[in-house]
Amino acid sequence: MHHPELFSSRLRLRLIQPSDADFILRGLSDRRVTQYYAVHYNTLEEVEQEQMPFYQSLLQSGTGAWWTFSLKEDDTLLGACGLNNLEEVHRKGQIGFWLLPEHWGNGYIPEAAEAVLKYGFAQLDLNRIEAIVEGGNNQSAKVLQKLGFTCEGRLREREIKNGRFIDLLYFGLLRKDRQQQV
Repeated sequence: MHHPELFSSRLRLRLIQPSDADFILRGLSDRRVTQYYAVHYNTLEEVEQEQMPFYQSLLQSGTGAWWTFSLKEDDTLLGACGLNNLEEVHRKGQIGFWLLPEHWGNGYIPEAAEAVLKYGFAQLDLNRIEAIVEGGNNQSAKVLQKLGFTCEGRLREREIKNGRFIDLLYFGLLRKDRQQQV
């Protein structure tokens, strides 16, 4: 499936391309970004061997799509947002996002995520979009709640990260939840 560019009032979202590897490294090598993120990379080689093929495999398998985003009037990349774990039979997917720290506090993540949510519900005909947040990641939890997600539960000490157990919080947003928000 071909996924289009997406737009919001301030942002342009375009599919991640191989030439974005340097930008992906910039974000996913920054401990402030990856403190509560599933992956962390230290070299361009790691990004090119692991993360870039991940984005490509989502597109090839039809199980997701990730976009970089920038301001409409400026091509400087700010962050990334996308869908993974798309399951057509169950009409569901999972959203994720990150933003370079110098752009925190400007409302870019909720705006980019809203564009991806609209696309997921309207164009992909999803009924449910999920998000998983590491315990302690209050900013991402706030963004999801602002977008209308419900925290559906906490799985205590669900995974080990950096040698210690972490909780995972599960959020969900249903098509009918959004219709009730309007």
